[in-house]
Formats: sequence, structure tokens, C-alpha cells
Amino acid sequence: MNYQIKASSILNKDAIVHIKQSNIDFGTTSKTAKLLPNPAELFLGAFASCVLKNVERFSGMMKFTYSRATIQVNATRLEHPPRMEHIVYELIIHSNDKKLNTALLKKNIEKFGTIYNTVKLSCSISGTIRIIENV
Repeated sequence: MNYQIKASSILNKDAIVHIKQSNIDFGTTSKTAKLLPNPAELFLGAFASCVLKNVERFSGMMKFTYSRATIQVNATRLEHPPRMEHIVYELIIHSNDKKLNTALLKKNIEKFGTIYNTVKLSCSISGTIRIIENV
């Protein structure tokens, strides 16, 4: 598979990533540092997206149901050279399905996630999956 995106920026303004029919604004100036995601946050967003996509994918393969999934991702950045050193995530799945095998789901996410596997080549990753029963 091949992927293609475009991005553009204007001097002293912010930037946009153009992906298919989506435009994602991101910050490149200090004026919007608290308003728009920066490149590191977009990177973590790609990681989170990968995990959530695989929850959806494996719900069909592993035959479990869920109503919602959320993920919290935290990262530690080193200064010299600037890079991510460690990523920690907590995946929360809202489900009453007793067939949901979290250990197998985690193993599948770690084995088959494209972004997950790309990232783990450059930094350590640890995470947990927690189930919250639907009320």
C-alpha cells in the first residue's frame, strides 16, 4: 500500500494537512500554540488513530461488540536530539461483551498496527486496555 498527503503553510501563519477530503489545521507559530495541534500532537494523533482503527477492525475478527472506545496518549520528549522517548496509552472500551479478550486485542493491536509498529522502532510504548461496562 502507498499513502499520499499534502500540507501547506504560509509565512507567519499556520499550516494545513490535506488528507483526502479532510483539512487539518496545525500550529507553526507561537500565536496559535495553545489553540492548534503542533506536529508532535499530530504524530500522537496518528498513533491514537491507529489504535482506534484496530479496535474497530478486530471487533469484527474477534467477534466482540462495543459502544465506544477512547484513548489517552502521553509522551515523553527528549531534548537532545529532539525525539519521542516513551509513549504511554490507556485505551478504554465501553462494552458489556464477555467475549472481549483484552489481552488478545492488545496483542493484535501491537502486532498489526501500521503506525504502532513504525513508532515502536524509534521509542518505547506501553499501554493498558480498560473495559467499562455500558449502563
